[in-house]
Parts: sequence; structure tokens; C-alpha cells
Amino acid sequence: MRIRILQGVEEAKKAVGTAVVIDVFRAFSLECYLFASGAERILPVGAVETAKQLKEAHPEYTLIGERHGKIIPGFDLGNSPAQMVMSMIKDKTVVHTTSAGTQGIVAASIGADEVLTGSLVNARAVANYIFKKNPDEVSIICMGVMGVEQSPEDTLCGEYIKSLLTGGTVNMEEELKAIRNHKEGKKFFDPELQDIFPAKDFEMCTDVDRFDMVLKAVKIDDDVYETVVVE
Repeated sequence: MRIRILQGVEEAKKAVGTAVVIDVFRAFSLECYLFASGAERILPVGAVETAKQLKEAHPEYTLIGERHGKIIPGFDLGNSPAQMVMSMIKDKTVVHTTSAGTQGIVAASIGADEVLTGSLVNARAVANYIFKKNPDEVSIICMGVMGVEQSPEDTLCGEYIKSLLTGGTVNMEEELKAIRNHKEGKKFFDPELQDIFPAKDFEMCTDVDRFDMVLKAVKIDDDVYETVVVE
């Protein structure tokens, strides 16, 4: 098994074999919480316009998404697990678009055989799935900030999954402390940003191995994917 760690949207286009697209803050942490909260279907899409078209065709769908962290105008919810509204999620089809994570799915699908999503909340489950499948190639893609700038939480998640596959070790407690003090962690504790980045999001997204859940992105149309729970 050859394991490569890639960074951002451009490197995601180089993914081969089994790809894991990582977005800890917050896209793919959120999708785990959405399924755990009873969402019926999740449809990740790349473009805001695609999401709006789906909503127009299916008014009952819930639109969730952000750009630059902020809820997209006209959407039902932003990208925050702490701000989920159960009546908008349970038994609903959720259309999800974000600045980094969902863009990575689209990019990785170019060359990968299958695309999984990953975050700290389900990292061990993802590693166990890959270990059992034992593919020749594994591409771990850390989406980072806006898909263009490396971020410590996504890189940590990638290194953690790799360590689980190779028998290495990562001091998660120390690494998470460092992330809390990094700009990408500090924004969740800025009083002026609590409506966009609530402090609870940090705790929910760094709850390591909370879910025994593996999520796979399956293409169903141009720019439209479905996230399915792998049995």
C-alpha cells in the first residue's frame, strides 16, 4: 500500500486509488453529525448555483453551505455542527456546499477509484476501512483553508490516518493543544466570531474517533455527489 498525503484542491486532482478528502473544520465533521442526527441523504455539490438549482427543483431539500465561513445568502443553514436545526435535518435531503471540502470531492473524483471523506471524528473508522480493503494506492487529501492554504487540523487528521495504517504514532493531545492556539483554532474562541465560528464547533470537530462511520462520495450527476454510509 502506497500512501501519499496531498494538500488542497490542485493536488486533489492528482489523487489515485482510494482517496480520502479531509475537512475537519468543518465540512466532513458536519456530515457525520448530520447522519448521526437523522439526515436521510446528503448531496455534496461544488457550486452554489448547483445547490440552488437542486433546491428549486426540490423545495423540500435543506440547503447547507458556506463561503469564507459564512452562511450563503438564501441557504437554510451554514456549515456549523453546533448550529444544526433538527427540524431541517431529520429525515431530510441535505444539499451541502463549502469552500474547501466539497470542492475536494469534485477534484479527487477526476482520477481516484473511490472517494471517501474524512475528519477527526471518524478517522479511525476510515483507516480501518482502508486497511481491510488494502488498496495499492491511497491518496490522503488535506483540504486546508479555502482549498489553497495548508491548515494544521487537516494535516493532523491526514497524518493520524496514515499512522493508523502504518503502525506509527501521533501525540493527539499535544497536537490538538497546538491547533487550539493556531489561528485556525483561535477563531472559534473569538467573541466577535461566535455567530460564524461558535466555540462548540471546535470541541465537536476535534472529538477524535467519536463515530464508527465511513462516508463515501458517489457521483450521481455533473457536480452533484451523494454521500453514502459504507456498510
